[in-house]
Amino acid sequence: MTTKLEALELALKNALGERATISVALGEVTVVVKAADYLAAMQTLRDDPSLRFEELIDLCGVDYLQYGDGTWDGLRFAAVSHLLSIEHNWRVRVRVFAPDDEMPVVPTVTGIWRAANWYEREAFDLYGILFEGHGDLRRILTDYGFIGHPFRKDFPISGYVEMRYDPEQKRVIYQPVTIEPRENTPRVIREENYGIK
Repeated sequence: MTTKLEALELALKNALGERATISVALGEVTVVVKAADYLAAMQTLRDDPSLRFEELIDLCGVDYLQYGDGTWDGLRFAAVSHLLSIEHNWRVRVRVFAPDDEMPVVPTVTGIWRAANWYEREAFDLYGILFEGHGDLRRILTDYGFIGHPFRKDFPISGYVEMRYDPEQKRVIYQPVTIEPRENTPRVIREENYGIK
């Protein structure tokens, strides 16, 4: 008798074939597809009667720049989706890597799941991943004048500019960051007699 995870893994292998790499770990199934096969694979995941992943639960960006303490040698940016089949009561994670680290582009899945709209906008805003074919790919969490993508591993911790209200101009202004980088040493380490009576 096969378990539910084994049945899902088999159904995924039969439906996706060579287009995907399927792995099972910690009770979860992950499907990795190439950007060229992404749209067709996602359409299959939704429409194949043996799968019927009719709901996109989440889609997020991931930056693998320093993954595994720098031992990662694969592509840098990925879009990761979590799908739910209400009919079969199972879930799957789908990962697609953008083939170009300098200009990360993957196809949009808004034509398959309308819920992907704001998720893809968030991944664009925070990671700079472009979703080809998205009808309204603009920033959703940062300000329109924001420079860069703040969830990238190489984004400076303090940012590039600071925003503040200027009472003389009576508006919000941007100016270069004036925070001096410093290293905080905990009081426990600085004071020799800390905690001793």
